[in-house]
This record gives sequence, C-alpha cells and structure tokens, in this order.
Amino acid sequence: MITAVDTNILLDVLIPDAPHADTSERALAEGLRAGAVVISEPVYAELAAHFPEQRELDRFLADTGLRVEPSSAEALYRAGRGWSDYVRRRPAAVACPHCGAVQEVRCHQCGSSIQPRQHVVSDFLIGAHAVVHADRLLTRDRGHYSAYSPNSR
Repeated sequence: MITAVDTNILLDVLIPDAPHADTSERALAEGLRAGAVVISEPVYAELAAHFPEQRELDRFLADTGLRVEPSSAEALYRAGRGWSDYVRRRPAAVACPHCGAVQEVRCHQCGSSIQPRQHVVSDFLIGAHAVVHADRLLTRDRGHYSAYSPNSR
C-alpha cells in the first residue's frame, strides 16, 4: 500500500499544539505501517516554507520515513485537466470553507465582483500525483480531493 500525504497532515505533525496533531500523527503512523509513504513536489515546496535549511527538511522526511516521489507526465496532465475543469466550474462568489455559505464580495473602489481562487494548481498536482503514484491520499481536505481524486481518505 502506498500512501501519498498532503501538506496539511504534515504541518499538523510539525506545528506545536496544532488542533489536529494527534489525529494526523496516528494516520501518518498507520500509513507507514501499511507500506510506503510519499509526498509530491508541491508538498515538498510547501513544507520548505517551514524549514530554514533544506537539510533540515530532508532530515525530517528521512526521520519520518517519507520520500519524494516525482510526478509523471500522466499525473501532471491530470492535474492540468482537473485545474481547467475547476476554473470553469468554480463559484463566482466566496464560499466559506467551513459551512459552504456563499457571499458575494465587491471591490470598494469600482464595485466589480471579486472572484476568488479558493484552490490553486498545487492542490490539483497533489491530488493527481496521489491518483497516479499512490493507492490513497492522506489529507484533511477530503471535500476538494474527493471531487478530483477519488482515492483520498
């Protein structure tokens, strides 16, 4: 079993007193017991923001048994197609990530509707990487990934 891990799970483990730390640590340990645990390039890049030196990040990955699995052309293509579909379908208003309530936000200067980018292409790279290179994706953002990466958990 190969488990791909999203950044939010690893930040839960790294950040002191993170609200989901215990749950994320247990899930990560379960993934390691079940087989290989991998991260994609975007997860590595997102984690790098939290480490002052590359060697510290690489040591964290080695100490936790994680490895970077490079994305194939297939995964990159799937990510691009998923991003394209999302951009076409995304709502024109701001949606609360907790309850889903939609609110329209207008520019105070010109009155134009502000259309948010609630997901970025790295989200699609992470999801497509998991579909192609893993058996499942360990994430706390199941709502988004379930639409684009059916094997998230």
